[in-house]
Amino acid sequence: MAHALADALSRALRGEVRFGAAERAVYAHDASNYRHPPLGVVKPADLDDVRTAVALCREHGVPLVPRGAGTSIGGQAVSPGAVVLDFRRHLGRVLAVDPEARTARVEPGTVLDDLQRAASRYGLRFGPDPSTHSRCTLGGMIGNNACGPHSVVWGRTSDNLRSLDLLLADGTELTVTGPLSAAERAALRERPGREGALHRALQDLAAENLEVLRRGMPDLPRRTSGYPLDALLPERGYDLVRALTGTEGSCALLLGATVELVAAPAARALVVAGYPDETAAADAVPALLPLRPLTVEGMAADLIAALLAAGPRPPALDRLPAGACWLFLEAGGADPAEALDAARALADAVRRERGATAAVVTDAAEQRQLWAVRESGAGIVTRLPDGSEAWPGWEDSAVPVERLGGYLRDLRALLARHGLRGVPYGHFGEGCVHLRLDYPLTDPRRLGAFRAFMEEAADLVVAHGGSLSGEHGDGQARAELLPRMYPPEVIDLFGRFKRIWDPGNLLNPGALVDPRPLDADLRFAGRDLLPLALPYERDGGSLLTAVHRCVGVATCVDPTTGVMCPSYMATREERHSTRGRARLLAEMMRGDLVTGGWRSEEVREALDLCLGCKGCSSDCPVHVDMAAYRSEFLHQHYRRRVRPAAHLSLGWLPLWLRAAALAPGVANRLLATPSTAALLKRIGGIDPRRDLPPLPERTFTSWFRRYRAQHPEPAGARPVLLWPDSMAELLDPEPAMAAVEVLERLGFAVRLPGGPVCCGLTLVSTGQLSLARRVMRRSLRALPPGLPVVGLEPSCTAALREEWPRLIGEREFPDRVRTLAEFLDESGAELPRLDGRSAITQVHCHQHAVLGTGADRRIDARTGLDNRVLDSGCCGLAGDFGFTRGHYEVSVAVAERVLMPAVRAAGEDTVVLADGLSCRTQIAQLADGRRAVHLAQLLRDALREADH
Repeated sequence: MAHALADALSRALRGEVRFGAAERAVYAHDASNYRHPPLGVVKPADLDDVRTAVALCREHGVPLVPRGAGTSIGGQAVSPGAVVLDFRRHLGRVLAVDPEARTARVEPGTVLDDLQRAASRYGLRFGPDPSTHSRCTLGGMIGNNACGPHSVVWGRTSDNLRSLDLLLADGTELTVTGPLSAAERAALRERPGREGALHRALQDLAAENLEVLRRGMPDLPRRTSGYPLDALLPERGYDLVRALTGTEGSCALLLGATVELVAAPAARALVVAGYPDETAAADAVPALLPLRPLTVEGMAADLIAALLAAGPRPPALDRLPAGACWLFLEAGGADPAEALDAARALADAVRRERGATAAVVTDAAEQRQLWAVRESGAGIVTRLPDGSEAWPGWEDSAVPVERLGGYLRDLRALLARHGLRGVPYGHFGEGCVHLRLDYPLTDPRRLGAFRAFMEEAADLVVAHGGSLSGEHGDGQARAELLPRMYPPEVIDLFGRFKRIWDPGNLLNPGALVDPRPLDADLRFAGRDLLPLALPYERDGGSLLTAVHRCVGVATCVDPTTGVMCPSYMATREERHSTRGRARLLAEMMRGDLVTGGWRSEEVREALDLCLGCKGCSSDCPVHVDMAAYRSEFLHQHYRRRVRPAAHLSLGWLPLWLRAAALAPGVANRLLATPSTAALLKRIGGIDPRRDLPPLPERTFTSWFRRYRAQHPEPAGARPVLLWPDSMAELLDPEPAMAAVEVLERLGFAVRLPGGPVCCGLTLVSTGQLSLARRVMRRSLRALPPGLPVVGLEPSCTAALREEWPRLIGEREFPDRVRTLAEFLDESGAELPRLDGRSAITQVHCHQHAVLGTGADRRIDARTGLDNRVLDSGCCGLAGDFGFTRGHYEVSVAVAERVLMPAVRAAGEDTVVLADGLSCRTQIAQLADGRRAVHLAQLLRDALREADH
């Protein structure tokens, strides 16, 4: 059946049809605890493709699951044996914005941030804004009735919709709108064919069950559990838009929507209120709501502890007032003064509570930093402060806001009885609590404890008049528990409602009606393929545990900003995202869908386009380290096998450069001969479109020996060890030569190691880990003890700091390593002034991920440099990546996203700063020879100019 359907779809559709193991593995997961491999994946090119795909799946009796960003926490975006319709790739346009009517027309795959950008031109915005706003789609938001922090003032998705264009499983198309008059409802009953029959059945369902619908549906702002059938009541105008929003793709497919927009406040201020504990914060909320804050978000101290355990302390935390739980209260106004007045009124109300404190934050950058802490909560709390794992399930229960404090107290007591731990936070202004818990999901023998807690938690929230879900919907995680929230007659109506829309049960079967057990189909099966080459010290020595860090919140599929994930930004293919690769590795260790273990071609193909930029290790909220996993896989995949030519040419590049340095003139003449250069590229697995850089006339070490003979070590100067990385030593020595001049003119005595050294990164990145260890240990023996160490190449410096402890257990030497900016910043040396100079900076991705750039920005301030740091992420060359045959298009596409347009647009007097050799090389080869310089060169030139 799969082959016949795939063949039919491939012949009929303009879009992409993927039924291979890799795509099925990647789409078997969303952000939930569950795993359901689909039959295949379709990425429709247009709405006609959607119609054709539905018709063919109906003909073959295969169910369908519509999917946006795949971040559903309840498991709504996965269904066993279904065809996944991924709307993101080609159906994500904002079709129109009508500022007069305050509406917008969107396609189902439209990303929320794209809608916000389009609406912001008119001072408008879409009210709901979940934390996944940079990648969640409007179709997914409608499917789950998404909310976000501003729902306290602008409501849920269902409160912000005008009409929905729908396609039913039987091919019927119709448009539904909001509340209707009695006459309009009667007219719908008279429509011909399937549409009229559908309206008659729905209106009769409501008319025959008025009392059930009025009594059996809890009335609270954050009820997203079950079908919202009370929207069919006559007093609510037979509102089919509301009735269908939150149905999790189980009733109809969305072809488009008209959404309502709201006026965005011109100015905002943020009040951060501190309370002694979370129940005190919750109890304070009802008194604050009459002041109409835009947000009332709760965040307790244990979330901050989890954040600090996961990475460095964000400076924004210094703005938190005293307390153990905080409310984020946003105020808006027509201008900054009005926003500030509203914020002060909120702060005064907070301070009237015993033990409460408040801070007012007006700076926009500080507000963004504080909100970033809150928005990263879904990722942060997947690990508790002690590093143990926590999972969704009881993820977003909601109660009436006046009962939130009591609910939290009872919930904490329930957790204690079950021996469970978690970090609660959430939308306190509407009684919604997010909570991931350390369930024993990875131990099949203890799943009974998971079920027991979920059942008791459901009973607890119902006892408080609440809903199992207040934002993310039910899916497999909670649909089984709906009979604990609703009486049997309401559950029966859910089934009847589903069958009216989808009598063949083809749309996301099991999502809400006839659900699968909440403790079935868990994604955690698998085993490590031992022995492993890397220690995975943060994950108990387990690669399986490491890849399970990925919980699917999908920061890596945000294509608009940051370092992560450059190959996804270039290809927009899920399997080339950090999330997709983590899923494939997990499936490799499971072994039933992706077979072959370390020899898996599906995993090798996905990792082939990983640039090893390390962006995920810092930007991913759960710090998935795909560069490390890639090195492990390549090490194992090619063990006792012939390696690709590029692994031997570029992975062993320091060795070949040392050989060529014996006769650089001869080497350069060969490289300058087109036929010889072409042959070398072909033998070495290098893309023919890449230029091979010439070798310097002499190595850096030979230059330094002559320099030291002419300039004896300054008496009494503080000695510092300069790390002569292989690229500075053998390929581009000018930054190292400049660094010597800068350091010695600032009062330091530069020394070099006692012999050749190499950080081993080219071997690590190509998975030659055993050889990398030998190179590292040999280099370590050449290093004198005690001296501070300055590294110039960010990738090498990052390798010394991160890879040496990981691979050879060396701790003392890496602790002494600093970048040039860090060393100068810590030393307090008097730096030359660069007033009047402007620059743009390409930050090396390894520096961003491992080393940080705080010292660089302080150097900018101390020198007076007017420097714009590009939000460009990886340059795309990434060491060996951009030179390797088969990577050129992706390498260039990554560079052309931000970096190259910015370089070409920069004025001739603007300095292009790039400390990484890869970055400088990419710029030189793609920007018509525009030359980028290292910080050391910029400072040297400034010192020389100061002499004249």
